[in-house]
Amino acid sequence: MDKQNQVIFTDTGDGIDQAVKEIFEHFGGVRALLKSSKDVYIKVNGVDLKKYAYTDPEVLRQVILYLQQNGANDIYVIENATQGNITRLVFMVTGMEKVCRETGAIPVYLDETPAIPVYLEGLKSFIDISSFVYERLIEQADKNLYISIPKLKTHSMSQVTLSIKNQFGLVHQHSRIADHNFNLHQKFADIYRILRPDFVIIDALIATNHGHYIAEKNTDQCIVPMNCLIGGKDPLAIDIVGASFMGFDIADVSHLMLSRQTDISTASMDNIQIINRPLYEERKKSLTHHLLEHFPPDLTILRGETRCCMEGCRRNTETVAEIFYCDHNGKGNFTILMGKDINPELVNQITTPAIHIAGGCAIQDYGLEMQRRFGKKNVTFSNGCNNLAQTIHALCKHMKVNPIKLSATNPLLALTALAKAKLHGSKAIIPPLI
Repeated sequence: MDKQNQVIFTDTGDGIDQAVKEIFEHFGGVRALLKSSKDVYIKVNGVDLKKYAYTDPEVLRQVILYLQQNGANDIYVIENATQGNITRLVFMVTGMEKVCRETGAIPVYLDETPAIPVYLEGLKSFIDISSFVYERLIEQADKNLYISIPKLKTHSMSQVTLSIKNQFGLVHQHSRIADHNFNLHQKFADIYRILRPDFVIIDALIATNHGHYIAEKNTDQCIVPMNCLIGGKDPLAIDIVGASFMGFDIADVSHLMLSRQTDISTASMDNIQIINRPLYEERKKSLTHHLLEHFPPDLTILRGETRCCMEGCRRNTETVAEIFYCDHNGKGNFTILMGKDINPELVNQITTPAIHIAGGCAIQDYGLEMQRRFGKKNVTFSNGCNNLAQTIHALCKHMKVNPIKLSATNPLLALTALAKAKLHGSKAIIPPLI
């Protein structure tokens, strides 16, 4: 029987290893999935080193061990973290590097690999992806098995982040800034058109509520135990079911709708067969991707009536502000401008001593005026639509947060990892550390 449209839920109560085994064996085992090289490439979610943001290392470990026990040759664990991070440091802090070292898997830090341009049909533009990914997973797709292990998360800019969104980590950071706006979902769908995982296992040990970056102070409101894994062969089917598991219909998530329109998969909740459906029904939640919006009380945010994109400058900036305030005692007493058509009367009434302008739209409209009024040293910019490194740098300055402390590890170890990454040619976009 064709199991392409099947999605299986497995309970992790008897061990993650058993849950992993049950998923693979439902689809005939790893030997039925391996290709001619018998090599496997695992794309984890290693977006950031912040707690709850990344694929659980134990899920990764058990997938690697099962693959090794069932005929896989070399296993590569690949990722390119988000802006403001270097992947080598993320792997070190999260424990993924330790898992690779102990199992013999090979970590590949994609920010340290060359770039190659790839054309996106929907956006009619080019992006740079890792040449390692292009060679191994596009040119040699018939030889190598590609597995995605995303984490079950809501996302403040894309509603959910599952296997299709997880592929954004294959793109070099400088290519993520453009179109990180109302075009973001089309960008995900375009990448899905040219590259798709052969198999997906969603790490659903927990789900995140109120977005993808969770302030540890808000853990009780934002972390939801789910205690299961979700697996299958059709990435779109997996994502539709994973989104539904968190309370989202496919119509709520534009990149899922756009991916279905490519005709690569016609998956919908009506034609997907859920294996172990009682587990899905019992643990299904109704979560939200909207932030808690816990900001400093003396922070002023002026949002434009148009082009204040949730997918870009708005939620990019507000997410950082929420984390800095909740977890790092970040201060306020400054004003953030974002989007177009900001109420000019409110702009004229600004009395705070410092300004941050998020995104090209607001910079174009108010950059020079704010510099004239408040002085260049008191005004910071975040260029483009999602220049996270500039946002982190600016908000560290305004909110009195030490960027070194964001590394969540010994500063010397962090600087050592940074030096190694740079020696290996890292293209990561990080803020100045001083």
